[in-house]
Amino acid sequence: DSPADPVAKGILPTAKQGWKDLFIWKQRVVITNDFNETHCVWQDPPPLRNPFKLLAQLSLRDVSWAFFLCGFFAWTADAFDFHALSIQTTKFAKYYKTSNTNITTAITLTLLLRSVGAAVFGLLGDRFGRKWPMVANMIVLGLLQIATIYSHTFQQFLAVRSLFGLFMGGVYGNAIAMALEHCPVNARGLMSGILQQGYAFGYVLAAIANLIVGGATNSWIDTFWFASGFSILIGLIRICFPESKQFLEAKKAGHKNISAGDFWRDTKAMVAKEWKMCVYCIILMTWFNFYSHTSQDSYTTFMKQSKGLDNAAASRASIWMKVGACVGGTIIGYASQFVGRRRTMIFASIMSCFMIPAWILPASEHALSATGFLIQFFVQGAWGVIPIHLNELAPAAFRSTFPGLTYQLGNMISSPSAQIVNAIAEKTFVKDAGGPHVPAYGPVMAIATAIIAMGIASWVAVGPEKRGRKFEEEQIAGAGAAVPTKDIEAGDIDADEKIAAGTEVELAENPEKKE
Repeated sequence: DSPADPVAKGILPTAKQGWKDLFIWKQRVVITNDFNETHCVWQDPPPLRNPFKLLAQLSLRDVSWAFFLCGFFAWTADAFDFHALSIQTTKFAKYYKTSNTNITTAITLTLLLRSVGAAVFGLLGDRFGRKWPMVANMIVLGLLQIATIYSHTFQQFLAVRSLFGLFMGGVYGNAIAMALEHCPVNARGLMSGILQQGYAFGYVLAAIANLIVGGATNSWIDTFWFASGFSILIGLIRICFPESKQFLEAKKAGHKNISAGDFWRDTKAMVAKEWKMCVYCIILMTWFNFYSHTSQDSYTTFMKQSKGLDNAAASRASIWMKVGACVGGTIIGYASQFVGRRRTMIFASIMSCFMIPAWILPASEHALSATGFLIQFFVQGAWGVIPIHLNELAPAAFRSTFPGLTYQLGNMISSPSAQIVNAIAEKTFVKDAGGPHVPAYGPVMAIATAIIAMGIASWVAVGPEKRGRKFEEEQIAGAGAAVPTKDIEAGDIDADEKIAAGTEVELAENPEKKE
């Protein structure tokens, strides 16, 4: 190890240091000694390891696999619930006798209220543990899917989807915190890539469900019944596993009754100290949410209306697109452990720009499937780094609140993305395979995606990185004051008094020991 400059403080110094560090292969690492003093050194990145050996490090004995899979499928169910609407926009428009743009209002309302749910369930997860907030979250999500089925008017539909967004927002923070804190440090890049693709997998399941139920207007109801059962099942399964290891160890250490005052004191201190990091991550997640929603939410509509594909063909192409996302997220997330979080995100976002012409110009189902696979390989490849990147940047005691809230606030800001794409495309017409006068979904999505991808590359290039941080070793929120730490002088005086008192009693009972 060789000495390195300290981590920069301030916005411009951090940006300059982040930019310079991109071109230095070694990693700047903060070392803390036994006296809580810190200094920075340059370290070689860990070598790439066989991914199957990394997976083998997760143990069935300590249920780390159970935690990971539960987090993965919770995120999958969350994505399925969301895309069950976005992938069937045209069906809902016919069912409620309104336009596609009006239906996407429900998507906007869902995204707007997810940040509220992220704050509520994130704080509950950091205060009481990951388990029960997730159980409640998933079960209520399933019930709201059923409520959507029984929404007979468009106004009822919008009201239910708004409430749905509130509970949907609570899933991400608790799911990724629970899943990643039980993974070995050197496997977290790979597991992050797999975990994030629960979102893509949820899209695949929604597309398969859409394919199975067919193109009839009322067929969306069958999809929503499946979605409700899926969410409730995940909530019931989570009941079967213990609380997260970090919270169990805190209880063993005596932190059983952390007061609300202690928790809120730590929360306020975190906000005062980390607000700049919070703003950075909100802007980062705004870029990323525009990235995913712009490139996928209207893609099925694009294939049906601009390319003239039927419901079955468009669904099959959507499935291949998200298979590419699952593969890309896993591979690029895995590479980030060696190459670096920021370098992999920048590479993936730039590569997605090169894929755009091939993504929107083809006309056949097979060509659209192949090029959709390629662009989502890189779009969701960049996304695959996000869960671990946010967890490493987050204050260790707030890894449910911080990643979940920054992610969902970014979602809230980007919430009009589907509406913007649909509104511009439906007012602008081009000649395409679907006819001489079709909505301009292709050009609108292409231009927007290119701008967003370059915005991501630029923002990430000047941002911070804490690859390999061991956040699981730090205390939960409020634990610092729950069990007062006695220093040598105060603590040992009490101990000495007890020893002295015990000695006096013993001497009184056994006078011969005085000699």
